[in-house]
Amino acid sequence: MASMTPLSQSQPLLEKTQFTVLKKTQNQFLSIPFSRFTQSSKLFLKKSRMVVVSATTAAEKSNKRYPGEAKGFVEEMRFVAMKLHTRDQAKEGEKEPEGQPMAKWEPSVEGYLKFLVDSKLVFDTLEKIVEKAPFPEYAEFRNTGLERSEGLAKDLEWFRQQGHAIPEPSTPGLSYARYLEELSEKDPQSFICHFYNTYFAHSAGGRMIGRKVAEKILDKKELEFYKWDGELSQLLQNVREKLNKVAENWTREEKNHCLEETEKSFKFSGDILRLILS
Repeated sequence: MASMTPLSQSQPLLEKTQFTVLKKTQNQFLSIPFSRFTQSSKLFLKKSRMVVVSATTAAEKSNKRYPGEAKGFVEEMRFVAMKLHTRDQAKEGEKEPEGQPMAKWEPSVEGYLKFLVDSKLVFDTLEKIVEKAPFPEYAEFRNTGLERSEGLAKDLEWFRQQGHAIPEPSTPGLSYARYLEELSEKDPQSFICHFYNTYFAHSAGGRMIGRKVAEKILDKKELEFYKWDGELSQLLQNVREKLNKVAENWTREEKNHCLEETEKSFKFSGDILRLILS
């Protein structure tokens, strides 16, 4: 019969084996500092919070509505432009008035001619740019019916026939024309901002200014500058739809970039307008 080792004799070996395994396990566990587990947990929680915050911010931005956005991008441009008017010019205006109100203006024919000449240069430039169309979307704005160059040429000829000397374009008009040419080649969003503000402002506030000036120095004569072939409201609506269509392909950042150019547009046009009082 095979001998069997008593249980009491095998016990030390078992204990030794257990001790060795336990010691090895403890050493493996204790060799990793507890602080590393704590730091890893904190880092994981921090990154998790950052992901949640980032996702929330992105969602808020995507859901944010810009003033006028629901009606199309032209309404966004109109909203920003109106904010740059004074309160006596528009109820939405926020800008502080500069100089005398228009009711107290004392324009001269010489100053008005400077304004008309510089205005013609700007409209000439805009019309040449959309005809050349360095960016394809500019071609949408050819032959809109809002063009002013031809009418201005007739007005200047009328003044010449009345015996007035027609001046050369001055610094405000030259500066603006040069800026538009440079902008049109590299920044279509900003160029569209100037295009919109130039034509739409002339159809509104520009007409009012023309009427007031005509009352003071032209015996109420209506210049061709303030006449359009066809119904002006429909011409404006047609261009409004084209502008909205072009802006549909822009990112939100590109739209904001366009809106940010509004103040510069007002600056250039304001410099030309002030020629009336020179």
